[in-house]
Amino acid sequence: MVNFIVNGTGQSFDGDPEMPLLWYLRDDLRLTGTRFGCGAGLCGACTVHVDGQAVRSCQTQMRTLQNKRVTTIEGLSPNGSHPVQRAWFTNNVPQCGYCQSGQIMQAAALLTHTPSPTDQDIDRAMSGNICRCGTYQRIRAAIKAAAKGRT
Repeated sequence: MVNFIVNGTGQSFDGDPEMPLLWYLRDDLRLTGTRFGCGAGLCGACTVHVDGQAVRSCQTQMRTLQNKRVTTIEGLSPNGSHPVQRAWFTNNVPQCGYCQSGQIMQAAALLTHTPSPTDQDIDRAMSGNICRCGTYQRIRAAIKAAAKGRT
């Protein structure tokens, strides 16, 4: 039995310990904001926070979550008021939107650990999150705006 917390609510899991967190979130909890992209941890669409660190939920096995805190895009801010979410809308970042929850979760983790990131910090932190629409300049601008409180 794995006991952990998702978006502030206690969870118990007694299924396959090798199952990826992504499928538990989407199929069992119906938290569909976390997306399936590549399934190999390379695109970042499935990014969530585990104990405040950005992780790829498609590669995070359920057995690793004992006593951990998981935050999904739904738990970041249910009403979209998180500074990164506000900056995303202000800077018109999304196009197709598929990667955006993972991008936002990665950016939020970056700002938690590096409140005033440089361009190099942003590029390094976000390099594993792929946007097939190519909105990287707007993503960087939104992260800078959130860091400066201009959302």
